[in-house]
Amino acid sequence: MTLRDIFEGKKKWRAHVARVKALPREYQTVYAEIQKYLFKAGPAEVTEGNDLLAGILDLFEEGAGMGKGVLEVTGRDVAAFCDDLIKESSL
Repeated sequence: MTLRDIFEGKKKWRAHVARVKALPREYQTVYAEIQKYLFKAGPAEVTEGNDLLAGILDLFEEGAGMGKGVLEVTGRDVAAFCDDLIKESSL
């Protein structure tokens, strides 16, 4: 990994974090919990790249844009939502 790759990765991560901060507060809270869960229990590629997290963020932005509550997007069992994501990412 080159220095340029590191800087590019940081730049992308900062843009990702800015998108998260633009979400409504309830979405930010659930996103933070999902992120913690995936970093602990999720597939290795969550820590290597943020494609899974970016997909969740896209879903959250769409739900917020439609005026839905975050639990309408994830379902009431957020852990089950995460487990389903992990299963799908390992296929």
